[in-house]
Amino acid sequence: MAQPTKAKKLTVKAKPQYDRILLKLSGEALGGEAGVGICPEAIHSMAQQIREVQQLDVQIVIVVGGGNIFRGLQGSKRGIERATGDYMGMLATVINALALQDALEKIGVPTRVQSAIIMSQVAEPFIRRRAVRHLEKGRVVIFGGGTGNPFFSTDTAAALRANEIGAEVILKATKVDGIYDSDPLLNPQARRYQQITYLEALQRQLKVMDSTAFSLCMDNQMPIIVYDAFRPHNLRRVVLGEKVGTLVTA
Repeated sequence: MAQPTKAKKLTVKAKPQYDRILLKLSGEALGGEAGVGICPEAIHSMAQQIREVQQLDVQIVIVVGGGNIFRGLQGSKRGIERATGDYMGMLATVINALALQDALEKIGVPTRVQSAIIMSQVAEPFIRRRAVRHLEKGRVVIFGGGTGNPFFSTDTAAALRANEIGAEVILKATKVDGIYDSDPLLNPQARRYQQITYLEALQRQLKVMDSTAFSLCMDNQMPIIVYDAFRPHNLRRVVLGEKVGTLVTA
C-alpha cells in the first residue's frame, strides 16, 4: 500500500510596503551607546538590519550624519568659523559612510558611496542618474558629504536626496521609538504619537527634523517614519508595514 506523501510547506515571502526607501542615520547611531566615535558593534548591527531589508528586494539609499565625530555648529561655538566647521562635519559624514560601506560589503551587500564633496579616490561624486542605476542593480547607495554646502544639516540632505531619487518614504533612525509630546527621557508620562500630520508637528513644535528639511518634506508630501534604530529587526518591521514608530504625513 502506497504511503501518503507529506504536503510541502509553502513559504510565503513577506511583501514590503515600499520599493525604494531613504534611511537617515545619525552619526550617534554609529557611535554605539556613547554616541561618540565609530563603534564596530553598532555598525555591524545596523549593517545586518540593512541586509534584512535588501533581501526583500527593497532599494535602499542611506544618508549618514557625522555628529559622532564632529558637528559644525558646536565647532563654531568654540571659535571655528561656521562654514569651515560645517565642511569639517561633512568630511565626518564621509568617514561614517566608508565605515558603513565596509560593514555592508563584509556581509555580502554590494554598496556604493557617493559624496556631495568631490573626493574621487574614496567615493563617487553625487550623480542622481548614476545613483538610481546603482539601485536598479541591487546596490545600496550611501550619500556622504551632506548637501555639499555649509549651513545645511544632514536632515536637509536626506529630504533633498529622497525627493531627487524618488524614494517613497524617509525612515529616520533615532534612539527613541517615535515622536513624543515631550522628552520621554525626562518625562515618564510623555505620550507617543502613532501618526501625526506635518502641520500638527509644526504647531506643537515637535523636533522631527530641522525646519528646512521638514518644510521640504511637507511641500513635497514626503512621509517620514521616526523609529528606534537600536531595537533588533526594527528596520525590517517598518518596511513590512508594521506599526512601528511614528508616521508623519499629510
